[in-house]
Amino acid sequence: MAAEGGGKEMNEIKTQFTTREGVYKLLTHSEYSRPNRVPFNSQGSNPVKVSFVNVNDQSGNGERICFNVGRELYFYIYKGVRKAADLSKPIDKRIYKGTQPTCHDFNPLTATAESVSLLVGFSAGQVQLIDPIKKETSKLFNEERLIDKSRVTCVRWVPGSESLFLVAHSSGSMYLYNVENTCGTTAPHYQLLKQGENYAVHTCKSKSARNPLLRWTVGEGALNEFAFSPDGKFLACASQDGFLRVFGFDAAELHGTMKSYFGGLLCVCWSPDGRYIVAGGEDDLVTVWSFSDCRVIARGHGHKSWVSVVAFDHCTTSVEDGDVPAEFSGSDEDFHEHIHFAAGRDRANSAHSRLSKRNSTESRPVSVTYRFGSVGQDTQLCLWDLTEDILFPHLPLSRTRTNTNVTSSLSPHNVSNSSAGGNQANCLPGALPRSNSLPHSSTPAGGSTPNSNTGSSNAKGNSIIDSAFIATGVSKFATLSLHESRKDRHEKDHKRNHSMGHINSKSSDKLNQLNTSRTAKAEAVKTLGTTLCPRMEDVPLLEPLVCKKIAHERLTVLIFLEDCLVTACQEGFVCTWARPGKVVSHVQ
Repeated sequence: MAAEGGGKEMNEIKTQFTTREGVYKLLTHSEYSRPNRVPFNSQGSNPVKVSFVNVNDQSGNGERICFNVGRELYFYIYKGVRKAADLSKPIDKRIYKGTQPTCHDFNPLTATAESVSLLVGFSAGQVQLIDPIKKETSKLFNEERLIDKSRVTCVRWVPGSESLFLVAHSSGSMYLYNVENTCGTTAPHYQLLKQGENYAVHTCKSKSARNPLLRWTVGEGALNEFAFSPDGKFLACASQDGFLRVFGFDAAELHGTMKSYFGGLLCVCWSPDGRYIVAGGEDDLVTVWSFSDCRVIARGHGHKSWVSVVAFDHCTTSVEDGDVPAEFSGSDEDFHEHIHFAAGRDRANSAHSRLSKRNSTESRPVSVTYRFGSVGQDTQLCLWDLTEDILFPHLPLSRTRTNTNVTSSLSPHNVSNSSAGGNQANCLPGALPRSNSLPHSSTPAGGSTPNSNTGSSNAKGNSIIDSAFIATGVSKFATLSLHESRKDRHEKDHKRNHSMGHINSKSSDKLNQLNTSRTAKAEAVKTLGTTLCPRMEDVPLLEPLVCKKIAHERLTVLIFLEDCLVTACQEGFVCTWARPGKVVSHVQ
């Protein structure tokens, strides 16, 4: 049975938890699932995923939710904290045979009350474009599996584009598609465009425009998740070989790398201002990496098993009153807008120019507390605060009070799985704690970057995207931003209660997984104790503000919205947790 507060039984499911800003409460009437609410037998199925879109409905109820459970895909009106979910009236429901949906993403640019464009990736490698409002299926990409036969792990529309999208597979490859192009009747032939350390980018050789426009091969083993920076210029990839690789996307230059403590990295996300990346994976840790310094600045330990999803809470950020630090230019208004991230919509302000400079130790830094969350296969939700004593370890702590940053709502249709919450708002009534770190030794003397750092990729004349489009006769590229997903896990000795049930059973895949495991172990010996993977005692160790068991099955979704946060577990239940003060008493 569910427990209201903090019960003594370890298997009790929590329905509320308390942080400094107040009490978060599970809204049981706002739970989304299959219409019969029967728990799904998740053995052997792909992770449940959730996507949101706002169709700008004049009624003020424009949120739509899509989620997959086994072979089924559902599309509902999302009522959030306002009204109870009506599961008897899905807008669209689809049941697939022979394959399962693995991930999906809406295009916010084209969404209206009459039509939405939804991409769906599948376990057999295909990608489908559907309109769940019109109940139409317009196109099927990689239909004959000539491009890639492996499972789709992540699919994302390119922000700013109505036709371009990016797809990642468990093969370790990513492909850039154009919805206007066909995929051809024969396997594509590729021409090398750019190559670097453990990655390569190819363009498709063809006399006429065809998909894919580009193929990226990254690392060894599966590419478990990718995410674009808020300004759309950088791409972070979390791979089964345990490496986080951050690329300048336009020029395909490797900006920096990080290695997990052990095992594969399964998830990755960016802070709202693009300064920090958090990754999680099979080492049960969340790892915080500095974009400007290209190094690990903290690790968090709270999970008892693999970390499935990490996400920043864009609503819960506190900023100390004070001068804007040297790395920011422009007015305070620009700074606030930058902190809260306009979903990469406005690239003209060149946000990266403010992010790429190192934190100055000569000027007084703004004290920012970042909130992020994580969920894992241990069925636990953890919330973390990244505070100024971690971000600026060589500076004396300012004693001024940290005040809640006043935010303005972003366009609601920016909500997505990866950025988890295009809507921002005043969500905090009080200050956040100063620190949530355990005692630790001082961090390594700062600023050293890995050898893989290849410098800036801002030179437009060096754009690999332009080169690819010239080669395929396609018009110029726009900007990007990303989503999340997961991959086939290699077998390894790891103490856990909720192991992944959807590992591919083919013997060849298992051999590949074992080979990846051996390679990863060899790499771990080389990298441990370096800037790629510092020892545990060399970086601060965070402890979670909140660590609660909230499900019976492994958790697969964590999304922060304006007035709530959304979680989902492998049983197929999508749960809404109202933020403090956001509970609507007349929900029925």
